[in-house]
Amino acid sequence: MSTIKKFAGQTAIYGLSTIISRMIYFILTPIYTRTLTVGANGVFTTVYGSASIINNILAFGMETTYFRYLQKRSDSKQQVYNNAFGVIIAVSLLFLVFALFFLDPIVNYMQAGVVKDHADYTFYVKCFLVILVLDAFCVMPFAKLRAEGRPMKYAIIKCSNIALVMALNLFFLFGVPFMISHHLPGSTWMVSWFRPHWVGYVFLANAIASGLTILLLLPEVLQLRLKFDVAMYREMFTYSWPVLIANLSYIINESLDKVMLKQILPAGIADRDVGIYGTCAKIALFLSLFVNAFKLGAEPFFFSHAKNKNAGDTYARIMNYFVIMVAVICVGLVANINILATFIVGKETHLVKNHIVHNPFWQGLGVVPPLLFGYLSLGIYMNLSVWYKLSDQTKYGLYISGIGAILTILLNWLLIPQYSYMASAWISFAAYATMMVLSYIWGQKNYPIPYNLKKNLAYIMVSGLFVFLSFKVFNRNIFVGNGLLLLFAAGAYYFERRELKAIFKRG
Repeated sequence: MSTIKKFAGQTAIYGLSTIISRMIYFILTPIYTRTLTVGANGVFTTVYGSASIINNILAFGMETTYFRYLQKRSDSKQQVYNNAFGVIIAVSLLFLVFALFFLDPIVNYMQAGVVKDHADYTFYVKCFLVILVLDAFCVMPFAKLRAEGRPMKYAIIKCSNIALVMALNLFFLFGVPFMISHHLPGSTWMVSWFRPHWVGYVFLANAIASGLTILLLLPEVLQLRLKFDVAMYREMFTYSWPVLIANLSYIINESLDKVMLKQILPAGIADRDVGIYGTCAKIALFLSLFVNAFKLGAEPFFFSHAKNKNAGDTYARIMNYFVIMVAVICVGLVANINILATFIVGKETHLVKNHIVHNPFWQGLGVVPPLLFGYLSLGIYMNLSVWYKLSDQTKYGLYISGIGAILTILLNWLLIPQYSYMASAWISFAAYATMMVLSYIWGQKNYPIPYNLKKNLAYIMVSGLFVFLSFKVFNRNIFVGNGLLLLFAAGAYYFERRELKAIFKRG
């Protein structure tokens, strides 16, 4: 089997469960938009945005460090696991103590000027403390499964988590109201505590599912030994903390804009605009899924093949096909954006007492193209980042991500007051594109890999042109958009057909 085919297989195995999981969240989105208010969706988006940043801090870059040191210290795999897992446990427990001590100030910050519902926000924060700590404890057991080549268990646990989330959401949002309205057994008790359309049930469902996940990973958790190698830890720490900052840059671009929208916009419109932005951004979910699936497969693959003679050529070929795939997905999502928007948030307009009422979520569709090309840039950056991870020069990841984070924070602070969430979408694209360019320039100087720059740029530019034509010029016409998609895909196949046939002919 060729190396490229092997990489594709690993990406599919480890990425499929993530795609399925995120697809369930994609299905849940229209449920939230139809059963919760726009403001409630804004609360949901804001809290999750804050949590995702903290979750990466708790992981402390140890997942990537674990893969690297399994290669560097192959004679001490158990100790590498002990060190990496031990750091995450220590950081998570310290965070939990700190958060509980400052619980009221944290709740007041999350409310951002909302004088009522203090008890509700307290409940949201407590749920997320549970979710954050349990999810952090799961990082190394999941990494161990990937390193040991146990994709089926990895997939089963991931899918079990999201299945429980979905089941509990449906139970609280639809099952309980049905039981109460039909006076089924237990309905009298349910009336005493049930609150219709309460966003707290969404948080509670996630907390319970995180508990299930840690139970399913208990065999891997129990493999931890309370033996800490200080000398090895110092070396791992030097490698990991720049990786942590690099990961935070991704989370900042993904989530901090929503938090800043909540804080900067007037209280009367903040939750509404955050809800619109967060919901419309989910249309770009498919490309984000592909990027995340790529990362899951790429990280262990790149480390395990670093010593191969033709590793650079392999990385360059992977980049070629990655760019083609993400470009096709960009064009395809924009071509069918009206269908996706209708599925997620409902029709663009509807009649109410003989008056046409416009769906407020549709006004945010303009964020989708820049977010898509932001994800494209992010995926290329993840591919390019192999050079500083393999050469133990993770300080460059710190430099690059630091620049991206500064751009995100500064430009959002300057432009949100005037342009609201549209500014956030374009700033996300600009930050990722800057990181991509810097990584390529520094990488070619420090760890040259023979990427086909002209070919990759050509695919990106043509896909950008087709997206502009589909979205702006032809006003999201589904027939024209899909015609452009077929044209782009056919052109890519024509230019790549010889190499594709060669790959699939190899054993």
